[in-house]
Amino acid sequence: MIPRDDITGLILAGGRGSRMGGTDKGLQPLRGAPMALHTLRRLAPQTGSVLISANRNLAAYAAFGMPVVTDPASDPASEPAPEFAGPLAGMLAGLRQCRTGWLLTAPCDSPFLPADLAARLAAAVEAQGAEMAIPVTVDAAGRRQTQPVFCLMPAAALDSLAAYLAGGRRKIETWAASHRLAEVLFEDAGAFANINTLDELRALEAR
Repeated sequence: MIPRDDITGLILAGGRGSRMGGTDKGLQPLRGAPMALHTLRRLAPQTGSVLISANRNLAAYAAFGMPVVTDPASDPASEPAPEFAGPLAGMLAGLRQCRTGWLLTAPCDSPFLPADLAARLAAAVEAQGAEMAIPVTVDAAGRRQTQPVFCLMPAAALDSLAAYLAGGRRKIETWAASHRLAEVLFEDAGAFANINTLDELRALEAR
């Protein structure tokens, strides 16, 4: 079994927040705390350490007490990545700073992620001889949905991801599928719910 201390968590908070009017989603308050802090509180007990990928409001994220990394496109000391490369650019930044054998990613707007996410993905990697693992859920209509932004990947995937982004490609699913991939069924689809708009955030607050 992959030891917990050999997994670094990475919270992806580097998006543009376009569906929230350009606001920084991870810093929007939910029940008195920033959304990214809720995600951190769910992820941190499952991993040996945590990084936060962000491209603005860096001091606010640093106040959470975890190291903050920026996308290669935002870092003049790094070779450029495609503009608006999305979560893959954050994953690349995380892999470059990862000091453990494994990296587990989660978006900043997923405050309910499963408490056993790391353990179940790690078990699937071991059982299936896989290189990576992602969750799969089934919606109310019975449709199967992959959740690739929640990805357990080896630190050794750095070169593969850098080459994929350098080729102008951006889909997490396509990149992950180019490796031996374990897909793990999680019954609680709601645990992977993300909050994309201010209306969704207000509705959740109201409940």
